[in-house]
Amino acid sequence: MADRALPAMDYRSLTVVMPVYNERVTVAEIIRRVRAASVPLDLEVVVVDDGSSDGTEQILKAIEDSTVRVLTHPVNRGKGAAVRTGIGRARGDIVLIQDADLEYDPDDWPVLLDPILKGKANVVYGSRFTGARKNMLLTHWIGNRFLSLVTNLLYATTLSDMETCYKVFDRRVLDGITIVSDRFDFEPEITAKVLRRGFRIYEVPISYAGREPEEGKKITWRDGFAALRALVKYRFTKM
Repeated sequence: MADRALPAMDYRSLTVVMPVYNERVTVAEIIRRVRAASVPLDLEVVVVDDGSSDGTEQILKAIEDSTVRVLTHPVNRGKGAAVRTGIGRARGDIVLIQDADLEYDPDDWPVLLDPILKGKANVVYGSRFTGARKNMLLTHWIGNRFLSLVTNLLYATTLSDMETCYKVFDRRVLDGITIVSDRFDFEPEITAKVLRRGFRIYEVPISYAGREPEEGKKITWRDGFAALRALVKYRFTKM
């Protein structure tokens, strides 16, 4: 697949899209960290409450302000649907996806943004396998590595972490992409469509503090099979 690059531009603003579902224990702290992050851009945070029912919705109402906008799904639709809603309302020149569970640290934003701000890349992924980390469960480690391997074989790339939450885009990359996945298969779908449009994905190391199921980890082995199906489907589906 031929490399493609967008013309350089003067980036002025960053939109952080944060899907949230039943994260009352962590959501206030992650938004505090987001507000404290140091970036050389105007910051907009779009939080999408995906039908939370554990008190998250009340916390979000209390902390919404001119920087943090809260959008609400009346019922739970899935991470992909929440990200799609957030991207649709994003106004920034750069879009960054941030989970609400404290596994990913906004202190890593500068290293994620640097390749785009310097014109080295239009898409950047943060790799959990090349930076400091609290190791994930063995089954998740195997699943993530396997899905990245399949991605590399199908799309002729060399990613170490396709399933990472930290995905950062020049907004112009997303303008030509339609996302249809509602659940965690959003990750392979957006990756497949970015690669098929010819954009090379730049990886940087990030820190990672993985959770276990009893701590609220929501992704399961079933999502791994859905991701595998999505990788194959979008490799051969006409765009």
